[in-house]
Amino acid sequence: MTASPRTVETVSTVATDAGILALWDPQRFTGIVDHDTWDRQLGEDNDIERHIRAGALVPVNIRSDGAFGVLVRIGGVGRLAQLTERERRHCLVTSDAYLLHSSGQVWLSGIEAVGAEAWPGTVQCHLPAGRYSVVIHLIAWEDEPGSVNADGTPSTTALSDFVVLINAAGPEHVAFRTAVETFDRAEA
Repeated sequence: MTASPRTVETVSTVATDAGILALWDPQRFTGIVDHDTWDRQLGEDNDIERHIRAGALVPVNIRSDGAFGVLVRIGGVGRLAQLTERERRHCLVTSDAYLLHSSGQVWLSGIEAVGAEAWPGTVQCHLPAGRYSVVIHLIAWEDEPGSVNADGTPSTTALSDFVVLINAAGPEHVAFRTAVETFDRAEA
């Protein structure tokens, strides 16, 4: 694996009408070319879990449709991707680490866009071939003073809804989250 010497960030707005965003290796989904092939591969939670266990897809999932701000931060050689102090102050919940195998590029989209071709709005990130640990953080960006405009939209300085941290997975990483639901629900 050839890692970058620096941390790389991509900030995007990503939409879904299927309730789940996904970070995925496009080389693992070349057989999805239409709705029928998509449905056979990703139509049910157990299908999605199979791809999660294989390290082909990481769900960014709170079971909600919409457009979300997503910051993807990729660690480099000797530089772990981690939350900034500002992000830590507003972090609501953090996922356990997911496994992601990269063939050299990963895409971020609504799960409905997973397939052989990139849909408009699909975010494409270079990620050297290798095995990675991915942790997702849900950020309460609207709690920060000055983050919301008068019309309720995020200000230009607002944090993203999600911060996705990608770091090389070392030999100590043997157990990974495999749930479709990204975050554990709080018990009542």
